[in-house]
This record gives sequence, structure tokens and C-alpha cells, in this order.
Amino acid sequence: MRAGVDTGGTFTDLLLERPDGLAVHKRLSTPEDPSRAILDGLAQLAGEAADAPPPDTVVHGSTVATNALLERKGARAILVTNAGFEDVLTIGRQHRPKLHALRVERPAPVIPESLRIGVDVRRGPKGEAVVPLTEAAVEETLAAAARLRPESAAVVLLHAYADGTDEARIGRALRERLGIPVTESHRLLPEYREYERTSTVAINAYVAPKMAGYLERLSKSLPAGTRLFVMQSSGGILPAAQAGEEAVHTILSGPAGGVVGAAAAARAAGRTRVVTFDMGGTSTDVSLVDGEPVSTSWSEIGGHPLRIPTLDIHTVGAGGGSLAWRDAGGALRVGPKSAGADPGPACYGRGGREPTVTDAHVVLGRLAPEHFLGGEMELDDDAAREAVGGLARTLGLTVERCAEGILRVACSVMARAIRRISLERGHDPRRFTLVTFGGAGGLHACELAAMLGMPEVLVPPHPGLLSAFGMLVAAPRRERARSVLLRIAHGDPVPATPLASVYQELTDGLVAELAALGYDPRTLRAQHLAELRYAGQSYELSVSHGGDPRETVARFHEAHARAFGYRLERDVEWVNARVRVVGAEPPRPVSRAPGGPPRALSGGVVPRADLPAGSTLLGPAVVTEYSSTTYLPPGWRLEVLDGGALSLRRL
Repeated sequence: MRAGVDTGGTFTDLLLERPDGLAVHKRLSTPEDPSRAILDGLAQLAGEAADAPPPDTVVHGSTVATNALLERKGARAILVTNAGFEDVLTIGRQHRPKLHALRVERPAPVIPESLRIGVDVRRGPKGEAVVPLTEAAVEETLAAAARLRPESAAVVLLHAYADGTDEARIGRALRERLGIPVTESHRLLPEYREYERTSTVAINAYVAPKMAGYLERLSKSLPAGTRLFVMQSSGGILPAAQAGEEAVHTILSGPAGGVVGAAAAARAAGRTRVVTFDMGGTSTDVSLVDGEPVSTSWSEIGGHPLRIPTLDIHTVGAGGGSLAWRDAGGALRVGPKSAGADPGPACYGRGGREPTVTDAHVVLGRLAPEHFLGGEMELDDDAAREAVGGLARTLGLTVERCAEGILRVACSVMARAIRRISLERGHDPRRFTLVTFGGAGGLHACELAAMLGMPEVLVPPHPGLLSAFGMLVAAPRRERARSVLLRIAHGDPVPATPLASVYQELTDGLVAELAALGYDPRTLRAQHLAELRYAGQSYELSVSHGGDPRETVARFHEAHARAFGYRLERDVEWVNARVRVVGAEPPRPVSRAPGGPPRALSGGVVPRADLPAGSTLLGPAVVTEYSSTTYLPPGWRLEVLDGGALSLRRL
């Protein structure tokens, strides 16, 4: 049996496979120690079926690395780099997110200047030794490191993607002499662009010790024989020990689980072109799936660039717990600040006083207080009205009009996020289905779809726990790239031999890694990708590589024309070779609609358990269930599909 666990800012969601179906549980998160909510939730699920064995596998979506970075509570890490390049983290790129800002505020590097060490060593872009690494330089580095009393180290040398011998030598010395974990760039990220490589490796060194310690404690607290895996930002899973060493790959693990789960649920319902909409308590994550989830190797968190494989997810600070407030100009605003799990929205009755999106829903009757979390947690209607009423008085509105305004502003924020991943990238949202999940997603989905002209909303089974479901169905996955920087003259044949050897070496290494973890190599499939650009360009496009370089270059020309509207008769640079190895997906839990004859209903508050396959419901109506609530506005029709998903369309 497998268990999927997603730790969010407000709730911790758990799904447990059983012979008779899925057992579900949702409880408030414990930010001071995330493992406590996990262990308590697993214990409660075990208590509900005392004769059932404990799960043999737990797949965990964790925010520990993310919070350590955003809250600046990581390890005391040092950076070892080439002498004269100690300030790469500070200099960064000439990137101005706010072009006209008079005062530019950039986040401070995770490794300050006082914890950086320069080494007298240098290699050229082809890996050739320019200034050899001497034993004296190694000893000086060790002495300087010892004086700084670090908890971990990042080793990043110029052109280590071409030859990582010097990095490996320094890293080995640091481990043996200081006994600290070391992240080496040629192992974690053997790609060119020294700033992004340095930033990624420094972040890993900063968050890995905390992540490793957390996962070790959690592993020891699980039942004997239970294996712990962690969701990666790329949508695959990693064993806990490896996730602790490469914690940077888990920065977006929770949202990635949601996208994987939504894509699986959409395929089960026969939908392949979808926009995923995950609205939780603290934030909203949106992503586009056109057959398969869209991946990227560029991301940013807290103003720090990350060059790791991730699912292409856009996040905005609008969730069920987002605070509503009046700005200095008198306008109504929602988010990004959140009430979190403690105290939470005012309606939770835990001491919250400020109005939130959830309180607005309670005021408007879209959240039935007695049905929240299947009746396990009753909401305080009076507290919600009092919180929204206080804001309403400052705006000169009635309580109900203020609540409507809160929801309208929140929907506008989320609609902008969906436009960013669809319209701004050449995709028409009117050709996609909106798959909604998260505890608050179903309350906003229809209004969002109407704003964007989307024809259908799909609500999967257990929508408030779909991220945890994604972790149940996620496959093992490893991905690695290597910079080759091969220039191909326009019209000349492409040299295949050096490329073939690079792809084969990367593939063999990744297959060996997964085989060492117990996966059958016969079940693994490799995907070869090429990252190309025209000579003189700064960024590359990723296209599939089937083995014939000429076809890959032709594919790049087509992709460039599709993305930018033109193609060039110019030399092409083959920047990176990338390989992705994916294992077989675990058996997918079967979801079914409740049994019984179809029903035709209109309006009211309807439990989802009372809607067999083929049933229809006309809005306005509210559909309640354990993990979420779905609001069906006037002029909308709901139909229950055979697999249990709800299809919502405008009349």
C-alpha cells in the first residue's frame, strides 16, 4: 500500500491506498514541525482500519526546503569558487524586474560575502587547465573554511561542466577534513552560465542540511519497513536520502504533485488539453497541460534563479486564507498576506480577526458551516460576518457587497495568472478545460472559466487532496543535462558522433542511478532533448532529439517559427544535451461515482455522495464533500461522469 502526503501552508492532505479504495484525511498543518501533522494523520487513518497493514511507501510533498529559503532559516553555508569570482552571487545579471523603480531592492544572496572563499585555480571553456590546482591551494582553502565553521559548502568553479576534476578534489577534502555536506556544481548542474549555476548550487548547500535532517527524523518515525520518497519539482519522485542531498529539486514539490494528479485525472476523464487550477489556503498554482505537463529548466523563487528541471507552474498569492484589506488609495485588495493555518480565517474560530477569502464565502452562503471537512470542523458564521463587516465599514459597503468584492478581486488575480501561462505563450484558453482542485478551487472555478471563455470545468474526485493523489501516481524520474556548446554552420552537416556519446553517457548514468534504487531497467524509458539557439542569441529552445541531429536542427527551426513567428538562415548552437529517464507509473487507484440511478436536481446544497454517474444538477447550487466545496452559479449545469469527475458547463 502507498500513501501520498502533501504538506501545505494551511492543511496537510493524506491519501492512503486500501484494498477497498482510497482512505482520505485532511488536518491543519503544523508549521513548527511538519512531520507532526503527517504522523498524526497516518495514525488516524491506521486507527480507522486497525486490521490493515501500514503503508509500505509514503510519497511526501514537502515545503521544508522552500520555507528554509524564503524565511532565511537555512544552514551556515560557504561558497568555494575561483579567486576573483567570489562576487558572482552579488553581481548577478543586468535584470530589472521593475524597470522604472528608482530604488531597486534585490534579495541578499543566501551565502554572504564573508562566507565566500576564492581558490587560485582556473580551467578554460573546454576543460583545459589554465591555472592548475595545487596542494597548497587546497590546504589554504581548507584552513579558510575551518575558520568560518560552516555547516555545509558549495563548490562552483568556472567551466566545471567541461571538467569537474578540481571541484571533486576540493569537495572530497572538505568532506574528509571538516565532515560537512558538500554540493559540487559538476554533479548537480553541469551546465554553463556561471551565475545561474552558482545560485542553484548555493541554494542547495543552504537548504540541504535542514531538509536532510527533517527527512531523517520523519523516516525514523514511520513504521518499520515503510520507505519514504519525496516529490520533485519535475513531477517525479526521489528516495528520501537522495532528496536530502539534492534538496533544491524539492522546492516546488507540492505544486508539482498537483499538476501530476490533475493531468492523470484529466486523462481518466478523456481530456488531454487542460489548465490546472490549484487554489489552497495560502496561494494558487496554475499550469498548462497540452497532452503532457509543460516542463522548464528555468525558475525563480524569492528572487533567486534556479536552473533545475521543474514543471512550468505560475504561483500567485491568492488562496482561501488570503487577507482582504484596504490600501492607501481606498481600493479593496486581496493577498498576498495570508492568515495561514494559525490562526487561520476568522470563521475557523481560532482567534483570527482579519477577513479572508474563506470568510467571504461563508458570508455569501457558499460554504455551509456544518458541512466543512465532512462535518469534522464547524465554521463560525458570526465570526466571518464580523471580520468582513469591519472591512465593509471602511469601504462604505454592506457586508454582502464587500464579500462579493473580495471574491471578484481574488478571481481577477487568478485570471491574470492563467492568462500568463496560456495567452501570453500562444495558447487560447477557450480550447482548454479548467481542472480545478485544492480546498478552495471549486468555489471560484466557474467564475474564472466564464472570465476566460473556457468551455468546461472538471472537478476530479477528492479535489481537495489532488496534490496528494499526484504523489500516489507519480513515477520515478531523473533528469540531467550537460553543456556541449557545439556550433553548427548553416547548411553544413551536423557531426553526430560527439553528440551520440554525450547522450549515451547521460542515459547510462541515469539508468544506473535508478537501477541502484531497485527499479528494473527494462521498465525505464529515456527521452532525449536538445536545447538549441541561433548564433548570437542568449537563450535556447528545447526540442526532442530522436538521434538524427539534422532532424533535430530542422525541428528547432520549426519551434522557433512557432514561438516567435520567424526563422533565420543562420548558424545554430547546440547548447545543452538533456536526458530524462522515467520509470513505470504505479497502478492508478480507481475512482468511481457513487452507485445508484442517475438523478436530475436543481439548486440547493447537495452532497457529492448523493450524485451517481449520469446525474445532473442546475445552478445555483453548492456541492459539498469532505475535502472541498464546489459552487455552481446560476446558468451552469453539472454532470457526473462515469469515473466520478464532475463536468461543469454553461447553459
